[in-house]
Amino acid sequence: MPMVIEGKARFASDPARSRGRLFDEPVSPTRTEFQRDRDRVLHSTGFRRLREKTQVFLVDEGDHYRTRLTHTLEVSQIARAISRTLRLDEDLAEALALAHDLGHSPFGHAGERALDAEMAEYGGFDHNAQSLRVVTLLERRYPRFDGLNLTWETIEGLAKHNGPLTGRDGLPAGRHAVRGIPPVVAALSAERDLWLWSYPGPEAQAAAIADDIAYNAHDIDDGLRAGLLSFAALEEVPLLNGIVKDIFHSYPGLDRTRAGYELTRRLIAAAIEDVVTVARQRLDDLRPSSADDVRAAAAPVIAFSPAMAESDREIKAVLTRAVYRNPDVMRVMTEAEELVRELFRHFMANPMAMPEDWRPPAGVGAAIVARRVCDFLAGMTDRYAAAEHARTIGGSAA
Repeated sequence: MPMVIEGKARFASDPARSRGRLFDEPVSPTRTEFQRDRDRVLHSTGFRRLREKTQVFLVDEGDHYRTRLTHTLEVSQIARAISRTLRLDEDLAEALALAHDLGHSPFGHAGERALDAEMAEYGGFDHNAQSLRVVTLLERRYPRFDGLNLTWETIEGLAKHNGPLTGRDGLPAGRHAVRGIPPVVAALSAERDLWLWSYPGPEAQAAAIADDIAYNAHDIDDGLRAGLLSFAALEEVPLLNGIVKDIFHSYPGLDRTRAGYELTRRLIAAAIEDVVTVARQRLDDLRPSSADDVRAAAAPVIAFSPAMAESDREIKAVLTRAVYRNPDVMRVMTEAEELVRELFRHFMANPMAMPEDWRPPAGVGAAIVARRVCDFLAGMTDRYAAAEHARTIGGSAA
């Protein structure tokens, strides 16, 4: 019999009642289905590569800045904290948090922009959709199937990390109304019916908002460390102004490094408490009896209050001005973007120069070649991409 976890809320996802995996496997006597998903992500090649993929600052710019891996681990911790308090399935929330950025390209969003531009004729590139390609196609660890053969609940949560993709009528909604549903998502939903019209389950909602909380906190921390942010700039945000004033009132003369740590710690705590308060109220109003009731709700149950949502927007605006669009950061990212574009064009012209596992079959069309090249480049670490550029093209990408 599958292992059962007691004491969860009635609307939590239940691993004993999972919609299952695409390929049937024997149940584990020691782990739930969601624990197995978590472990498969943790042991994947894509997860290990996150340690040398850019978050904001390049990997070689300092040992203390976040990488995509440390960001992922912080998201996981916050997702578990929210899930534990709301009595959700922590293991599913952790699996989703650990997997949500597996599809990120080297050099962060700069690499994503480059690949999206180069793939414009072939369906584009989106790191969320690429995470699904990683866990369903590109990981090759098992003799019977490609991918990690994750449960429906984990696949569904990854597909809807940013919310519903269609209306109830099945037509693409939001940004997907312009660009269409990513092909990998459409194919998976056709095969497994991912309810693209609905919100994801509660654990996926916890992982998604944990992503926002972690982003704000650690980008403030890294921005302060890099000297791109000041406490004066942060005090433009009323929420942060109150926290900063209280820190220096409580600890006169506190050094800036400790003050920065205290600020991010309090910001994370305030955001989690806000989310939990809102979730409890919405759950009380909705009275869901299952995770599917949460999916079918008219709005997410795990969300910021209006006041915290406004603070979130204000924090992102400060970070955009001071950090993301800092001239030095933009210069480095522009160079990285050009490096990825040059690599893409090189391997499109010379696909047989890729490692054997990535070479397309003879005679296939340009779209298949492009997707193979895109998959190869998206899986690269910053360091490997730079080394491949030096080896194949030489010189600077600038």
